[in-house]
Amino acid sequence: MPWLIAILSSLTALLLVSRLGAYRAGRTFAPQGHFIEVDGVRLHYREAGTGPVLVLLHGASTSLRDFSASIFEPLSRHHRVIAVDRPGHGFSARPKGPWPDPARQAELIHGLLGALSVERPVMVGHSWSGAVVLAYLLAYPGQAAGGVLLAGATHPWTGGVAWYNRLACVPLIGRLFSSTLVYPLGRLLLDTAVSEVFAPNPVPDGYVQRTGVPLSLRPDAFRANAEDIHYLSDFLAEQSQRYGEIRQPLLLLTGSDDSIVPPRNHCDRLAAQLPGAVRIELEATGHALHHTRSDRIVNLIAAFARQQRHDPHIVAPTETMTSD
Repeated sequence: MPWLIAILSSLTALLLVSRLGAYRAGRTFAPQGHFIEVDGVRLHYREAGTGPVLVLLHGASTSLRDFSASIFEPLSRHHRVIAVDRPGHGFSARPKGPWPDPARQAELIHGLLGALSVERPVMVGHSWSGAVVLAYLLAYPGQAAGGVLLAGATHPWTGGVAWYNRLACVPLIGRLFSSTLVYPLGRLLLDTAVSEVFAPNPVPDGYVQRTGVPLSLRPDAFRANAEDIHYLSDFLAEQSQRYGEIRQPLLLLTGSDDSIVPPRNHCDRLAAQLPGAVRIELEATGHALHHTRSDRIVNLIAAFARQQRHDPHIVAPTETMTSD
């Protein structure tokens, strides 16, 4: 059975390549912060600065390094900034058992903040973590000063998800796929994928290295990310029915040309449900607005946090803006 030997040899080679790649990624992009255990789950976070607290939650296919390479440092000049690797991403462990949906991830992050004696933070979430910020506001209505969504995912969508995310969620086959093909294929397709996230804006020089994107190609991290993407739409179909309960101030920042989390299906629908939210659209801007418009994003987040500090009971006025 030469064909069987060939298949097994190929799988073994791919497995070794993937393991070596995952090992190198973990060594090259080492943890930047500290670890804390919450409810039996080891979470990795980075903290800097003093002042009003901002909690930064990254999107899919990345880690807290995404903020380290963009808005973490400038925000930490006047705030206490805490960036967290979501469960299963970066260097945070994944809880055992059922899929940790945004509500469960919000619960773990709430536990982390409690252990750090954080009170009334402003929760900031990019992309996938828009769902986590909203889940946090719903679960802990009196314990957050407000929320900021950066191109946040808020509502269900049609069209499903990419084939590789579906495949990675299939029992046994998904584990084999993630452990053999994902790393070598991912490295080949990485530049194209990153360009799609940034479109129509150019990708900053050194982005992949500065953000440690290869960490997301490690087998466990890839499967965690695939689960998060695969199951999110159904979760949002239920969570979005409760948005009218949110009373905390919200700042919704979006790019006019975002094709990953289109404003019309997410930001605009949330703004319609919460007329008190402040909606600001950045022209000629794609999904990675905290990289391509970082100065503007930092100023908007800082102003929002300052407003909540001066009057923690304020309800943000209705506002829809287009910003150049």
